[in-house]
Amino acid sequence: MRLGFSRHQRSCLDRKPNTQVRTQIDTRGPDQSSPVPFGHFKDVHQSFKRAGQRPLVAIENITFDLKAGHLVTLLGPSGCGKTTFLKIVGGLIPASGGTIQINGCDVVEPHPDFGIVFQQANLMPWRTILDNVLFPMEILHRSNAAAVHRAKELLALVGLEGFEQYYPAQLSGGMQQRVALCRALIHEPKLLLMDEPFGALDELTRMEMQDLLLDIRAKTKATVMFVTHSISEAVYISDIVAVFSKRPSVIAKLLPVELPYPRSAEIRYLPQFTELEHRAGRALGITR
Repeated sequence: MRLGFSRHQRSCLDRKPNTQVRTQIDTRGPDQSSPVPFGHFKDVHQSFKRAGQRPLVAIENITFDLKAGHLVTLLGPSGCGKTTFLKIVGGLIPASGGTIQINGCDVVEPHPDFGIVFQQANLMPWRTILDNVLFPMEILHRSNAAAVHRAKELLALVGLEGFEQYYPAQLSGGMQQRVALCRALIHEPKLLLMDEPFGALDELTRMEMQDLLLDIRAKTKATVMFVTHSISEAVYISDIVAVFSKRPSVIAKLLPVELPYPRSAEIRYLPQFTELEHRAGRALGITR
């Protein structure tokens, strides 16, 4: 992802949200101070050209708003367009049409105020853990003593204090994903985009990472968009679950998750949690 600042991007960093944008959903979450959405997505669609065939329509029509500080999960079956939509929001690929706005600005390219975590950690094997975390700051020409201090704070926050001079090959898969999360947060992004980041982990490690994500979100106040195909994961970590239909995808349901914070493993056994899982399953068409 290119992290340089264009004039358009600089103007958007300090711009207040567009007060003319109408909020379309109003659900409880960590920050209810402003009625203006941090993210605004309207009639977003995406199709891909195919030689000798009709275009493949990946996304038919996606419309919803995202409040600052919320964690929204994009839940749906494999191949339904969740990752495509995430990449559109991140400015990694252009949409075929529709409105994509973050903080009142149209998203037209990768933005330095975004952080991205993929399913694979994609760490550079020749760099130490500390240097991997600091890489975005080097690109932004902000790799100084303060950046090193923040990197060490983040590593301590995710339980990796003392591993700064290790190399990726010396860490487990779960530990590598913790490093990737620190790297995505080092420049204090306002929006964190996560594409099935825990999908390759064992179940116990995955649950630990979910708790870690909630803890970090509470401390950093970042807004998060998270892709998963796990109903349980979506309900546990989310303020809102956006259920995607099969391709060409639309929003089958916007499901507010009104479970209290802080969340813990015990919540998974509450009737309210099970009911939310059933409602998400019904929206996906897998339960009645």
